[in-house]
Amino acid sequence: MSITAYLPARFGIAMSQVNASMWRVSRASGDVIGHIERLPGSDGDRFRARRLLPRSHRYLSLGEFWSIDDAIDCFRQG
Repeated sequence: MSITAYLPARFGIAMSQVNASMWRVSRASGDVIGHIERLPGSDGDRFRARRLLPRSHRYLSLGEFWSIDDAIDCFRQG
């Protein structure tokens, strides 16, 4: 599976690659709403989603997922 296939905007959410294992998640307006990080493991890659809390400049963990689609959905539904 190629992660770059997920970089175009989906559901009003755009992703841009920060480094080999992290993507910045933003709204169509350009506002950053969080990050998704790929966590390699012996049982396969997991994807950690973190939402930016703008007033505090901190991140809230939304969870770890077996697919990047599930990690992206966290931002679409919140």
